[in-house]
Amino acid sequence: MERDSSFSAETAGALFGDSEALAGVTVIVCASCRDETGSDAHPRAGELLAEDTRRAVSGENIRIRTVECLGNCKRRLSAAILRDGCWSYVFGDLTATSGADLVAGAKLFATSKDGLIPWRGRPDCLKRGLVARIPPLDLLKDQI
Repeated sequence: MERDSSFSAETAGALFGDSEALAGVTVIVCASCRDETGSDAHPRAGELLAEDTRRAVSGENIRIRTVECLGNCKRRLSAAILRDGCWSYVFGDLTATSGADLVAGAKLFATSKDGLIPWRGRPDCLKRGLVARIPPLDLLKDQI
């Protein structure tokens, strides 16, 4: 389903600067994540990733937040990208310098018409590092 998402380069070019669309996207970075060595050194690799992501956002209207643990420790540095009323994404196996890729993914998400991050144009680390895609609650059909 995700690979079939339609997303034209023309749409991306027209909307990447749309501050209102970008305002609906939040990147959450796990600040407690350790690097591949498992070191307890501070600042933690997750904190460095959060700083790198904040630098990469450079004035764009994308929220960058941190959380103490995303519970994805086996996949090391982790982050999530969320947008109201859309699917949410969790990524792992990131590096302390993956901030620009997270921002690029957030921009793709902001311009998506179907509420999914398009596969085409997604940075490689967000393709390989996908851990979970979580549907918005209003999309669920089962009721108990």
